[in-house]
Amino acid sequence: MTDRMNAEHAVTANRKGEHIRICLQEQVQGTGAGPGFDGYRFRHLALPEIAFHDIDLAVSFLGRRLSAPLLISSMTGGTEETALINARLAEAAETRGWAMGLGSMRAAIENEHLASTFQMRRFAPSIPIIANLGAVQLNYGYGIDQCRRAVEMAEADALVLHLNSIQEVFQPEGNTDFRGLLRRIGEVCRLMDVPVGIKEVGWGIDAETAGVLLEAGVAFIDVAGAGGTSWSQVEKHRARDELRADAAAAFADWGTPTAACVRDIRAERPEATVIASGGLANGVDAAKAIALGADLAAYGRTLLAGAADPAAGASGPLQRRMERIEFELRAAMFGIGAANIGQLRATDRLLQV
Repeated sequence: MTDRMNAEHAVTANRKGEHIRICLQEQVQGTGAGPGFDGYRFRHLALPEIAFHDIDLAVSFLGRRLSAPLLISSMTGGTEETALINARLAEAAETRGWAMGLGSMRAAIENEHLASTFQMRRFAPSIPIIANLGAVQLNYGYGIDQCRRAVEMAEADALVLHLNSIQEVFQPEGNTDFRGLLRRIGEVCRLMDVPVGIKEVGWGIDAETAGVLLEAGVAFIDVAGAGGTSWSQVEKHRARDELRADAAAAFADWGTPTAACVRDIRAERPEATVIASGGLANGVDAAKAIALGADLAAYGRTLLAGAADPAAGASGPLQRRMERIEFELRAAMFGIGAANIGQLRATDRLLQV
């Protein structure tokens, strides 16, 4: 039994390293319509009547102050290489005042020696940190104890349970029994001492699904819509059989675009806390996402190359990329006369084209 468990733990950890390599080296962008932000344009305001240097990006999230409504999406952890990536991301998030999501922590739950790869609080003492587990693991032996362990391990402010049904189908070692998960998610929400959110991994959460999740007690929804990384394409590069590798091509454009997810959830559930992730390329996309109804905008693979670069630091590519996103967000707000995030959310200057 011990040998089998050790082998399973090794598979989980090795998978993380493979995912990083594939995301950095292979074409894994979803095809099709993209995240949907190209379908919107801001109506320029030639006389904004505000000073650029007075624009305030600050918001509160999970009881902590952020310098900008921006989040580093859940990406990785579980290996020595990914520990370095997470540390760089955490340091950058702390410096710039962004929130940070951790990658799936299953590897560390199964092998406590990997816990340090997710323990980023020492690098980021003041920002919100979100622990992460796969929701489907609630059907494979996980329960409230493992959820609490993940939060304690990361000293996290919240837990996110990710939904990745299509990825699991294409993953060689995938877990595909999603029966009864809504009830189990509701139980976790009731028993946890921190907020519990739900995120997709790149195919989107529509308003109907968001509604039942919110009714079950979920505190926030990260839509993780189509248009960014496609995990069917990532898993294609790990496929052990020709059928899955070939079938992945049919799912390259699967999913609901990010912009549509945000817009529809906000229209149906105006009280919801919504995070826009999935294919955001720049700060203008963040401005559009917030104007559509998002509370935060999140970035994943667009930051990964900078975080994987050993030169990552105060003046490295990761920090420069994050600074540019903030500048673009602020410039877009200046272009429509929005002095703060509240005014951006309330703007009537975003037009569908």
